[in-house]
Formats: sequence, structure tokens, C-alpha cells
Amino acid sequence: MVATPPYSLKKSLLNIKLNIQAWCSVQNGTVICNGKKIVSTDNEQGFSEFAKQVYKNQQWEYPKFFKMDRLSKLTFLTAEILLKELTISSEEKEQLAVVLSNKSASLDTDRKYQDSINSIENFYPSPAVFVYTLPNIGMGEVCIRHKIQGENAFFVFDDFNPLFLKQYAESLAQNNKAPQVLCGWTEIDEKGYNSFLYLASPNGTLPHTEETIKKLYTQS
Repeated sequence: MVATPPYSLKKSLLNIKLNIQAWCSVQNGTVICNGKKIVSTDNEQGFSEFAKQVYKNQQWEYPKFFKMDRLSKLTFLTAEILLKELTISSEEKEQLAVVLSNKSASLDTDRKYQDSINSIENFYPSPAVFVYTLPNIGMGEVCIRHKIQGENAFFVFDDFNPLFLKQYAESLAQNNKAPQVLCGWTEIDEKGYNSFLYLASPNGTLPHTEETIKKLYTQS
């Protein structure tokens, strides 16, 4: 567990220096959290099978997970494993911000929804799929699960953008919006999947720099 004495939420956030407290990556059948391999499976299996295996491995009891689209499952399982390694009080979660990003937005689910309306003979717009045709829905699933109430935002870039994540998280802290920020990248498409989340916090020990964020991401 990554745990340090909680700081006072009452003091000015302007004096808070963000560092990286913890991080987690999910890619190619492997889950790594804070440099430790948590789950390792056959890279040849598809994401759905991999997600089920992680769910069983972690002994979660959250049936709603199986109703989520693939992007939401990827975001959820990465955040679930990361936050399990942390001690964050209910008071701190009220101000915890979430800033995520990817390249394809919800295209993976958009394609599935389009398939449900393509056929004239079998035309059936699926509301269960439609509800996930926004990339920030997975972020919402995480916030609901952990009762996170702070600011949240989802951005789309051509590539992983560590400088943006650094600057946005620090802007939230400097403007008294959030003393801790869950940041990262969560991408899934027909070619594969890749998720990397980290917690920027005053309790961290790794420097919250573009170089460090990029290094942790590329080591995944």
C-alpha cells in the first residue's frame, strides 16, 4: 500500500507541489502497478477475455463491470488497481480531480453502435451500446465507483501528451481546484489496448515532470 500522512485540505493549495505518488499501466495482457507486475496473461487473448481474467484475479464484486463497453472496462480496471494501492480519505476524494485522454475517443464503441443500425432488415439501435458512445463515460464509472466528486475532463490527442497532463494537473492545484489529480491515457481500438494512469499528489515522491511521466509511460 502507498500511504502517507494526509495533508490538510484547509491550507492554501497554492503552496502544494505535485509529485507522482503511484502509477499503473495495462498493455498487451500485462498489468504493472508501481513497477510491480500484478497480472500477466497470454498476449494472444483478446481484451474481453483479458478483462474477465483480471476481474477474477482481483476478486472484484462489481457486476456492473460486465455491462461496460471495452474502453470503460479498460479505464475502470486500471483505476481500480491503482486506487487499491492508495489510501485516500472520503474528504480527499471530494476534491480529487480526474484528467484523462486518448487518441480514438469512443470510436471503438461508435463502430459497434453503427453496426447495430447498418442493416435495414435487422435495424436495432442499441441503447445499451449508445450510452457508451462518449469517451468520458469510463471516467464517470470510476468516479461513481469511488465516490470521486472533483473536476473531471477528457481530452483527445494524436499521441500521449505528458506535458499537457503535467500542466493541466498543476493548473488545477494552483487555482485551488484540486490538491490531487488522477491523470492518464486510456486507448483501445481494433489493433489493441493501452492504459496508463498516475496520481499527482503532494504525497508523491517521484517528480511530476514531463520526463518522468513519459518515462513511466514508455516503461509500461
